[in-house]
Amino acid sequence: MPNSSETPDADLDLASFLAKYTPFQAMAVDELDALAADCTVVDLDASALVADYAAHVPDEVWMVRSGQVSLTASDGSVIDTVGPGGLFGYTPLLTSGSVEFAAHTTMPTTLIRLPGGLVRAQFAKPAGLAFLAASAWTAGSAERPTVAPATDSRPVTDLLHGEVLLVAPETSVRDAVVRMTERGVSYALIRSADGELGIFTDRDLRTRVVAQGLPVDVSIASVMSAPARTITADLTAESVLMEMLECGLRHMPVVTPRGEVIGVLEDADLLAASARQSFVLRRSIGMARTADDLWALGGRVSGIAADLFRSGTKASATSAIVSVVTDSLVRKALQLAVAEQDRPPTDGFAWLLLGSVARREAMPSSDVDSALSWRDDLDPEAGRLRAVAARTHEILDGCGLPGDTNGAVAHHPNFARSQSQWTAAAHGWLDDPLRDRGLILSSLLIDGRVVWGDPALNTVASAYRRMRRDHPNALRLQRLNALADRVRARSLRDVLSRRGGTFDLKSHAVTPIVNLARWGGLAADVTSATTPVRLSAAASAGAILESDATTLADVFVMLQRLRMAHQVDQLSAGHPPGDVITMSELSPLNRSLLGDGLREIAAVQRRVRGSGYVPG
Repeated sequence: MPNSSETPDADLDLASFLAKYTPFQAMAVDELDALAADCTVVDLDASALVADYAAHVPDEVWMVRSGQVSLTASDGSVIDTVGPGGLFGYTPLLTSGSVEFAAHTTMPTTLIRLPGGLVRAQFAKPAGLAFLAASAWTAGSAERPTVAPATDSRPVTDLLHGEVLLVAPETSVRDAVVRMTERGVSYALIRSADGELGIFTDRDLRTRVVAQGLPVDVSIASVMSAPARTITADLTAESVLMEMLECGLRHMPVVTPRGEVIGVLEDADLLAASARQSFVLRRSIGMARTADDLWALGGRVSGIAADLFRSGTKASATSAIVSVVTDSLVRKALQLAVAEQDRPPTDGFAWLLLGSVARREAMPSSDVDSALSWRDDLDPEAGRLRAVAARTHEILDGCGLPGDTNGAVAHHPNFARSQSQWTAAAHGWLDDPLRDRGLILSSLLIDGRVVWGDPALNTVASAYRRMRRDHPNALRLQRLNALADRVRARSLRDVLSRRGGTFDLKSHAVTPIVNLARWGGLAADVTSATTPVRLSAAASAGAILESDATTLADVFVMLQRLRMAHQVDQLSAGHPPGDVITMSELSPLNRSLLGDGLREIAAVQRRVRGSGYVPG
């Protein structure tokens, strides 16, 4: 073990530390003292190998006292990240080494080595049983195939396997855990007398039973999560993955339109190993305690994007996952910035993401556009709030997520206002879109998505949802503005003639589609949404032809794939990612696809320009 030192437990009061965490919370004082007396404390530097369970069968279990340990599979994929109070090494101990992985520190870390014999005896008790049921399920999931990567667009019914575990409300937690272990599943569903569906998972076991000191003989109905969040059978794996990522859920019961349960999806059913890393990274982000901790994690976002895309995940799904992880980084950076300030407001304000991240269309090259809105009674705190915003962006800069270079950041006066100031600005832009850069600023704010605070503070979006009815002239100007972004004739000629030179995929191709979709969404009273969703809404409202909406959506998907492939190649070569491509480096197929796509964009623009659409 490189750069390590071992110390006895005398000065660390290990018994008190162990007593804070499962499965040791239920131990008697004399048992805890005996266990602590046989423990050893080990201090390790960052990136140190703690144990390689492919090489030996352990006779000890490790607990993290401070710092962090990463558990990695033989292929280098991250299985889990263990923080203070977390245990690892118990699964290979109990299974005689049949589970192989390696444990490394990710930062300077203090570990507690616990003797295997004493820990094994503790696992035989009710609290130990509860802990194993909550923690070892993921090992069992490795025995079943990873059915679908994050790119899968099949109905979720194609991914279901095994019988649903449904238990009666009066079933004890002990009996439910035994049945879950026998079935090799990590949940139990409960149907109450009134027909409501509940679910009991490892999270409920940890937080509602073990952490609360409840006996495992309590009824499962008293500690279940209800109502359970469910999905319908017609959804695709990709859409369910996004919902699970955003909600932080690992289980999704699948039901028929009549509410009958036909299966339960788990994250392992949906995710390839590279996609699972995004869950682990979000968990690590949530555990970060300082800006330095967060900076160490931020650099992994582009790596996850590259791994996802190379493993076959579609560019759209990769972008959505990167956006969700970016949300987590932004929230944690904001939390850290608030904690650093002297008496800052902790509520009453909202942080909005703008641009591609807000639309769930982030690329490795994407910067972070943001805005801030606060309740009117917090106007005296405006200076403090802007200081928090400035510090938040400093932290994000260190994570490799720079702020918008044109000033669309939450500490700039144009993007940091009170609720009533935003409302007044929105109505002013609607009345006269050419005043105070109204067209430009409103286009940014229309994309806005609240990632912290009360969504009701996003008053610009509320005002623009009535644009078609109350401000038809402003909507016409939005249309003219969207059509101003023509596909550049010179760029189009260069692509079609296969000439050399460079081409900006974002500015010359993606932006015209995004702007058309934004206007079309406004025509359908839709503000913040993805570009394909806005195009579909525009067709439903009659703003554009349904065939044109489908065509633009297809071209958008193709362009995002070209952008992602180009940026992943740049990252692999050690270059910063960007959107400018060299035409001669495109394959003949991609050059042909790009040329066809640019022609389609130009043709749709001509049809929209000549349609004379009138808001209805």
